[in-house]
Amino acid sequence: MRVDKFLKLSRLVKRRAAAKEMTLVGAVRLNGRAAKPSATVQGGDSIEVAYPRRVISALVITTDEREIKRGAACASVTSERRLAPDEKPWAM
Repeated sequence: MRVDKFLKLSRLVKRRAAAKEMTLVGAVRLNGRAAKPSATVQGGDSIEVAYPRRVISALVITTDEREIKRGAACASVTSERRLAPDEKPWAM
């Protein structure tokens, strides 16, 4: 499954367009590397999403769209870190 679609279905991001934009600006990391919107997500992968004031790390449980739409847990949040107003999550 594409990373932008996974972020939307897992409810880590509200809209797929927003997820795509976040990946394009470098706010999403897949297994420690910057991800493109079309990057493939698989079970066991780790995702980090940088929001303006926090960074969330999650572990992918499943990418089966049918299971996710039926209410199955697709990601488990492993950590959440608050950012200082002037802090950048990743140096670019």
